[in-house]
Formats: sequence, C-alpha cells, structure tokens
Amino acid sequence: MAVGLIAAATPKPFRLFQHALLQKPSPLFTSLALRRSKIHKTRRKTCFTICVIMEDQNRNSPLENLKAEDPGGMNSQIPSIRVTERLARKRSERFTYLVAAVMSSFGITSMAVMAVYYRFSWQMEGGEVPLSEMFGTFALSVGAVVGMEFWARWAHKALWHASLWHMHESHHRPRDGPFELNDVFAVINAVPAIALLAYGFFHKGHVPGLCFGAGLGITVFGMAYMFVHDGLVHKRFPVGPIANVPYFRRVAAAHTLHHSDKFDGVPYGLFLGPKELEEVGGLEELEKEISRRSKSYNGG
Repeated sequence: MAVGLIAAATPKPFRLFQHALLQKPSPLFTSLALRRSKIHKTRRKTCFTICVIMEDQNRNSPLENLKAEDPGGMNSQIPSIRVTERLARKRSERFTYLVAAVMSSFGITSMAVMAVYYRFSWQMEGGEVPLSEMFGTFALSVGAVVGMEFWARWAHKALWHASLWHMHESHHRPRDGPFELNDVFAVINAVPAIALLAYGFFHKGHVPGLCFGAGLGITVFGMAYMFVHDGLVHKRFPVGPIANVPYFRRVAAAHTLHHSDKFDGVPYGLFLGPKELEEVGGLEELEKEISRRSKSYNGG
C-alpha cells in the first residue's frame, strides 16, 4: 500500500483527514480531526491542510493490465515487425542492385560485342585479313582474364587489406543499403578497361589490337567477378543457373572462408581461391563450408 502526503495553504481551520481507496478512514484520525476543529473553531487564519492519501499497490495500470491479459501479444509483435521491415529492406536492396547489375552487364556486353564486330570488320575492309593482329587481340583477351585474377589477389592482400582498408572495410561489415564504399574499386578497374578499348577501337595495328584485347579481357573478368562474387557469394542479386555449377560453389565456399579469417584472410583471390586454400591446408574446412552452403541453398 502506497502513502502520499500533500500539504497546501488554506484560510480554513486546521484539518487533518485520511483518504483511502480500499479502506474506511481510521477512527483515530477522525477523532483527531474533530477535536482540532473544535479547539480552533473561532480562529480564522491561514494554516496548512495535510492530506494523507493511501492507495493499494495491487491495482495495476491499464498498460500492465493489458500485458497481463495478453502476455505474448505486445512483446512478440515488436520483433516480428522488425523482422518484416528488415526483410522488406533486403528485398528492396537486392532489387536495386539487380537492376544496376543487369543494366551495366547488358550495356557493357552490348558495347563489347559491337566494338569487336566493327573493329574486325573495319580492319578487313581492304580484303586482307589481319590474322596476326586478330590472334594477338584474342590471346591478350584470355591473358588479361587470367592476369586479372592474380592482380586482384595481390591488390586484395597488399592494398585492400592494408592502406585501402578504410574503403574495403565496408565489404567486411553488414551492408546498410544496396551499395557499399568497396564498390568504388569496380569503377576504378573499369577506367583502364574503357581507355584500352577506346584506343584499340579507333586505331589499326598490332599495338592497338593488343590494347583492345587487354581491355576486353578486363571487362570479361569484371563481369564474371560481379556475378560470382556479388551474386553467388554475397547474394546481392539472384544468379540463376550459375549457382548450380560445382566449381562456382567451391569458389563461393572458399571466399566465405576469406570472410571468416580462419586462415589469416586466405584466399585473397576469387576464381583460384580453392587452390590457395589447398596450399595452406584448408581443404577440410572448404569441404565443410561447401556442405553447409549446399544445405542452406537447398533449404535443409
């Protein structure tokens, strides 16, 4: 039972009374109030009125009564609402990145195909087929794809996890939004690719042909990296049948181990990630991760 004490100035005679919500006033307090009233019956001056209010603590507030009636209702709805909002936000982020990925892939692929076609048709206008130049372009395209894997492995370890960690760190933290600061590296790699393609497209000769092949190889690697790394590994957008390719599943599992830091960040490469894990004795962990991802993918 709670007791409240209130004092107020009043011109009426001194009175003392008790108010209880669940009990009648005590006879002691009542007699005391009447006696004091008789003694000071004729006195008219400002005095204090003291109110003693007694309440039963067993009476609950409306909010507490609501919780008592529905103990699981309010508390269970809050987490469910948050989960629903988080899922809706994730779907929106995936859709936004999917649109960006499809538009960029379609645009880059279309430009690359058109550039290859018009460049070689333009070179063959005189009737003589520049076989050596065409072979150099093709060879350097394949070489650039392979070389980009080794470049990405070196840059990932020596730059992104070192002096450029303040940018790459966004990729190792929960993402808030469809994009992250680490995406800037994709734009940086696109600059030399576009420059090489433009120079090779507008000039004839072996050197322009090699430059065109290098730019084409960087572009192909960038698109493959986006679909496997961003789509398959980190699920930023659906990749369709790519997820069913066994080797790509090994690549995805290997890159997942990179984010777990179980082998000091190895693998730093992407497509040759399983080979890097083999070199540091991580095949057993790789197989476990492949099994875990397969169960998660199949809903098991």
